[in-house]
Amino acid sequence: MKEVTTQQLEQMVNSHEQVNIVDVRENEEVAQGKIPGAKHIPLGDVPERLDELNQNNHYYMICRSGGRSAKATELLESNGYDATNIDGGMLAWNGRTEV
Repeated sequence: MKEVTTQQLEQMVNSHEQVNIVDVRENEEVAQGKIPGAKHIPLGDVPERLDELNQNNHYYMICRSGGRSAKATELLESNGYDATNIDGGMLAWNGRTEV
């Protein structure tokens, strides 16, 4: 499984690269703030909502600490998507957030 650090992701975001981030935390966690522009799909909903993701895009998966996003990354990869886990999750994120 591919992984990037939150610092690497923040550099991509700050350099205005096209970065597709999917936040798989629960609603109450996302209400505390998410990475600007991240798409929110709770982990339990990912299998039913795969059609919302374009298989031609690369996705960066994030959760609170990296465990749930690793599961989501594996799920996407097993369905033919290109995905990368964000190591450390939102606990390690020092960049901007939005509510």
